[in-house]
Amino acid sequence: MDYTSLGSSDLRVSRIALGCMGLAQPTDRHPWTLDEDTAQPIFRRAVELGITLWDTANVYGHGTSEEILGRAVRRYTRREEVVIATKVGLPMHEGLTGSGLSRQAIMEQIDASLRRLGTDYVDVYQVHRFDPKTPVEETMEALHEVVAAGKARFLGASSMAAWQFAKMQHAAQLQSWTAFVSMQNQYSLVQREEEREMFGLLADQAVSSLTWCPLASGRLARPYGQQTSRSANDQVGKHFFDDADHAIIDAVQTVANAHDVTMAQVALAWILSNPVVAAPIVGATAPHHLDDAAAALKVTLSGQEHVMLTAPYTPRQPTGY
Repeated sequence: MDYTSLGSSDLRVSRIALGCMGLAQPTDRHPWTLDEDTAQPIFRRAVELGITLWDTANVYGHGTSEEILGRAVRRYTRREEVVIATKVGLPMHEGLTGSGLSRQAIMEQIDASLRRLGTDYVDVYQVHRFDPKTPVEETMEALHEVVAAGKARFLGASSMAAWQFAKMQHAAQLQSWTAFVSMQNQYSLVQREEEREMFGLLADQAVSSLTWCPLASGRLARPYGQQTSRSANDQVGKHFFDDADHAIIDAVQTVANAHDVTMAQVALAWILSNPVVAAPIVGATAPHHLDDAAAALKVTLSGQEHVMLTAPYTPRQPTGY
């Protein structure tokens, strides 16, 4: 495993991150997720491979992902050996503190996350989406208080417009509050809209990208048209991808065949070659998915192969905001 610093911080993270959205008690909306017993081999394999960055959120499995992750840390490793990242902002319950980025919501939700995780602090506390109803000054001051209280070491954001991210960063910098060191973007060979504005902003401010959905819910990991249980049942993912991806997926297959590696390794190697990206977040549903992801660190793509992979892309609407 390779490691890098997260943004301008001294926090060292593995260059592959374990995404824990799928490691939670199944729900009606996410019937494809894995319960705790089924998820255990994945956590164990992450430890064996040196994958230290584990990403979750309070809303994943309505809190059960955090609970399962916390128990896995205690079962397979030590707290100081794992970088835990969780999120706040999406609805957890009704009422003023159940969602959004108000001070009240942040203070309630960080304590609830820490209880579920069974830890005194998280390494990266991330706003899940921009909250247009709360002044950014209120949000950033509250997040700064979370860090000052020792409940989080660093801050991150996720899936918003570049101007929204810049507005939040500017508010923190004006008041000498804690600023973001990471941004979670939806980024893959079939969704590259973050290259237009966000990635330039991140590079300028020394903020790392943690990319989610790097394999397009598995679509970049197998020939076009083949489905897994998740891709067949993931109603959220179906809004992100369509037939415009066909030529891109074919190109990934061609490059993978030339290297005698899997398609997933090629798709991840392409993401890892971007200097703004610290780590793609891999939503593994089997231990060998993590082996595949780790192997991507050894794949080097030529300039011609980069052209082959990127040439079929066409502009599209950003998704996931």
